[in-house]
Amino acid sequence: MPRLAYVNGRYLPHADARVHVEDRGYQFADGVYEVVAIAEGRLADFEGHMVRLGRSLKELRIDWPVARPVLEMIIRELVRRNGVSTGLVYLQITRGVAPRDFKFPNPKVRPGLVLTTRKLTRFAAPAQVESGVGVITIPDIRWLRRDIKSVSLLPQVLGKQQAVEAGCYEAWMVEDDGMITEGCSSNAWIVNADGTLITRHADTHILNGVTRLSLLRLAESFGATTEVRPFTVAEAYQAREAFLSSASTFALPITRIDGKPVGDGKPGALTLRLRAAYLEALAGQPVAGGAP
Repeated sequence: MPRLAYVNGRYLPHADARVHVEDRGYQFADGVYEVVAIAEGRLADFEGHMVRLGRSLKELRIDWPVARPVLEMIIRELVRRNGVSTGLVYLQITRGVAPRDFKFPNPKVRPGLVLTTRKLTRFAAPAQVESGVGVITIPDIRWLRRDIKSVSLLPQVLGKQQAVEAGCYEAWMVEDDGMITEGCSSNAWIVNADGTLITRHADTHILNGVTRLSLLRLAESFGATTEVRPFTVAEAYQAREAFLSSASTFALPITRIDGKPVGDGKPGALTLRLRAAYLEALAGQPVAGGAP
């Protein structure tokens, strides 16, 4: 059975999936996206992703391409047709197809909708969880509305490439005041010497991660002391633990920052506890191929 994509109302073989050359997502990065993990047939934090998608669309004044319940049905059907038990579903909504012009099309055009899935065998290699990963710090050169999950990702592309060339998994972006904002595709966390869990507050400087919110709730549920505030590179160097979170990594230990070991150089106890708690909570969520 061929892998299928959903493009503007049609389920198509992935190799035949196409969008118009004047789709504004291609011309102007005029669109938004979401990535949802599928773990053992379950859509991870699905409601949170749909809420954030709605917010991003509202901020860019793009209409839903279909009613939200219909979109959920399409997502579940694509997951079912592709037989994805472990993997990712990617959805992108653009302002639509119109002659190239910076201002919004007039009259308004129908938004574009593209969905794809990807099968995975796992979300992190055992060695990454057991030994942790490395990150580098880089200047944050992005626009000032990072709270919108826009398809405009060139700074993140460049940052990810820097990380790869440095032999690291991720890059943490740093503003001029020395404060870490987030990773190129993840949120940033540390645990200080006192055992306090710290992650930046959600504002226009970061994307408010859906997984981040779930991890905060879990940390509070078992009494971890948390501080939601910015932290500096210097604080990160002195941290007892560090980790990153995203829809595709959950909570992934960081054991090196700019080549310096974090704590004792091993994944921290709180990090691993949060990862285990998240996976346990995920096991209780609905199966993706079932009814919405």
